[in-house]
Amino acid sequence: MRRLLILLVVGALTAAIAQGATNFDLAAKATNELAVDLNRQLATGDGNLCLSPYSIQSALAMTYAGADGETRTEMARVLHFPTNDGGVPASFFALQRSLQEMSAKTAELVKQSKKFGGPSEPITLHIANRLFAQNGYKFREAFLSLVKQNFGGAFEPVDFIADPAAATQRINKWVADQTRDRIRDLIPGGALDKTTRLVLANALYLKAPWASEFSQNATQPEPFFVHGGAPVDVPMMRKTDKHFGYARHEGFTVVSLPYAGDDLQFVVLLPDEIDGLRKLESKLTADVLAGCAKLEKRDVDLHLPKFKLEPPTITLAEKFEALGMKTAFDKPQGSANFDKIAPRTPKDYLYISQIFHKTFIAVDEKGTEAAAATAVAMMAGTAFRSPPPPPIEVKIDRPFIYAIQHVPSGVCLFLGRVTDPR
Repeated sequence: MRRLLILLVVGALTAAIAQGATNFDLAAKATNELAVDLNRQLATGDGNLCLSPYSIQSALAMTYAGADGETRTEMARVLHFPTNDGGVPASFFALQRSLQEMSAKTAELVKQSKKFGGPSEPITLHIANRLFAQNGYKFREAFLSLVKQNFGGAFEPVDFIADPAAATQRINKWVADQTRDRIRDLIPGGALDKTTRLVLANALYLKAPWASEFSQNATQPEPFFVHGGAPVDVPMMRKTDKHFGYARHEGFTVVSLPYAGDDLQFVVLLPDEIDGLRKLESKLTADVLAGCAKLEKRDVDLHLPKFKLEPPTITLAEKFEALGMKTAFDKPQGSANFDKIAPRTPKDYLYISQIFHKTFIAVDEKGTEAAAATAVAMMAGTAFRSPPPPPIEVKIDRPFIYAIQHVPSGVCLFLGRVTDPR
């Protein structure tokens, strides 16, 4: 009997591991679908943009786990989750595990490659989730357990009622600590008050060296058509490499640059026309992003501008309402249903008051440093291969779309546009 039991356990573990290798697909595909939707909502005007679709989707996937009724249906539609699919938390668990394994893999790679002049440091990827919850409020144990188990979201009691300013400070400090101080003051002063009951937070920090660094001596001033207009000289990195991904599409070119270990890459989508960014953004789909993870390796002579973006906190409630997620924000009043987070009564129920998001990204000769944080604040309401051709020259000298992509899953950790790299 003992032998049979052991065989059953081993079989279950083996099956679970095999499933874990593939079941991040749901989370990855949904994240990229949301990335495209949000990019359309936010890529207005002619400014730079930096989003972390993965951070936003992770925070909202935790929130979705507590939604019920029409609120759950709406959230599933907007977040591109299968309706009534209980596999969403497990898929995010598998995706987070795959991302963390990538980081561990490069640490081992660095030990070996130092002998051959490879990357000198591993990819640092830190993902953290946390629930900052009103002390004494009746949260459901099943929800807290699900978030802890699948998202690693620890429960931290705070007192919004007695001192919302202190609670805000505590959450912002946690975010700053998790992002190596790159994301400060995520939640603005006064945004939380004594009616706040729960803040679901995701923080993401990434520092990734290129698989092969750019030479700093090769960086020279070259023209960049800022906002698709007049050219301005900017510091332009240059490198020829046979390991860049490359593809030509109608109206645009895609180039990808591997980070250490090859499981993570920086992707550039470059329009053919100097002022073609808007047209390219209208063509952007989750399938286009997924295709970027499967580019053919070509010999490319790449000119890529250095850039650093530190945009202020953005609020996303209106954007999600526009996408069709209305009852989650209690519109109309009394319609929000998060009964799976805490018991819902006509006089005491939870709704999402705001979604705060803040990012940082810097790209230079050594690699990329990026960080993001998302907080969902909830309040209580009273209602084919061919022989390699010669190097292809690609000049990233006009406004472009970029992504930082996990190759095995295709998920975009970051997505945005650069219209002015200065």
